[in-house]
Amino acid sequence: MRTLLTICILFFGLFSFGQTYNVDLTQSSLKWHGKKVTGEHFGTIQLKSGSFELKADKFTSGVFTIDMTSIVNTDIEDAGYKAKLEGHLKSDDFFGVAKFPTATLEFKSSSAFTNNTANVKGKLTIKGISQEIDFKVKKEGNKFTSEIVVDRSKFDVKYGSGKFFENLGDKMIYDDFTLTVIIETSN
Repeated sequence: MRTLLTICILFFGLFSFGQTYNVDLTQSSLKWHGKKVTGEHFGTIQLKSGSFELKADKFTSGVFTIDMTSIVNTDIEDAGYKAKLEGHLKSDDFFGVAKFPTATLEFKSSSAFTNNTANVKGKLTIKGISQEIDFKVKKEGNKFTSEIVVDRSKFDVKYGSGKFFENLGDKMIYDDFTLTVIIETSN
């Protein structure tokens, strides 16, 4: 009888409580891709921390902190121009990293994984401004990937935006940029 009770408790425990996953910061990556009328730029940003919980094959919570001071451009080879662009992205014209050194992404809820894909609802905070976002996450073992399209104008990132400035011509920068997220867990 005691053995049956122990098995029932273990079985119930496995399905009642979620499992927390910690992000392996050395294996995970965030890549950004922004476009303008005359071209595009891309690069990386580092995760500072992250964890999430899965219960019944759904995300029940998750918090990821992004180190905005780590913005790097990877498509420009000229060191001077590369440094100029990175400095501009870190300036108040864009992400204001001196005042807002981190951004956060919080998972609020998700659908259950179907064919290894879940729909996630979350909250993204950039420059102290929070916006609800929806995106898809694919999982393969302990690897979770997503492409998240972010409208920078919703986070007071106005530089070169056609929503805020007229007659920009070929100087206009599109408001949407893409984050390609690859999360690997350490458990």
